[in-house]
Amino acid sequence: MEKILELKHISHAYHTPKGETPALQDISFSVGKGEFIAIVGPSGCGKSTLLSLIAGLLKPESGEIMLHGMPVIDCTEKIGYMLQRDELLEWRSIFRNVLLGPEIRGTLSADTKEKAHDLLAAYGLGQFEHSRPSELSGGMRQRAALVRTLILNPEILLLDEPFSALDYQTRLNVSDDIGQIIRKEQTTAILVTHDLSEAISLADRILVLSRRPAVIKYELKLEFSSLGTSDDTPLNRRNAAEFKTYFNLIWKELNQDERSSY
Repeated sequence: MEKILELKHISHAYHTPKGETPALQDISFSVGKGEFIAIVGPSGCGKSTLLSLIAGLLKPESGEIMLHGMPVIDCTEKIGYMLQRDELLEWRSIFRNVLLGPEIRGTLSADTKEKAHDLLAAYGLGQFEHSRPSELSGGMRQRAALVRTLILNPEILLLDEPFSALDYQTRLNVSDDIGQIIRKEQTTAILVTHDLSEAISLADRILVLSRRPAVIKYELKLEFSSLGTSDDTPLNRRNAAEFKTYFNLIWKELNQDERSSY
């Protein structure tokens, strides 16, 4: 598998007048083209900080992050970022929300508009193009936010707990929808989540971080041989024979970390 993203010995700390707070320590991993990585760990361990570093929003204090062999800070336009809330603009229609990125970049064209129509139609939002965000359900808004990100053709999609604002039932359905969309588009993705079940249902590989300052303490490659390729969906994974085993492995690692803090 072609490696497109590499993190090499990344360390980062936050500085305040009261002192230094180490967040990440010697983090190294790579991500292959089309791979879906999930990152889990204790609250406050630096998961979202790691995404901000990959997105180029922060600069690591040591180490380097490379995208296709180039410093990520020089190619941030190739990275898409989905936040916890959809951040759709109420005064714009769904169609015009989707086109916001190309408008800002100055790349809006007839082809871009056609692609926006096609993506919205493909993912069940075609008839809501002219609706305002407040007229859509939470799940539909998240799909619109994903389309808004995909329209920019990102090399890597970063997902910072994008389903956490949804109720449980909607969260299950939307994570299933978005997981299948990402697979269909063959988009490389990195997900940060507190939800172990969500991580297992979506990812190809899971990285477990320790307490702050976080290191990668465990890595788990997921294989669902009990499911055929066409049946390997996020919802089906939750009922697969391997699911409980993976959940218990990760839970054990996280609990060991918690117990060691007492």
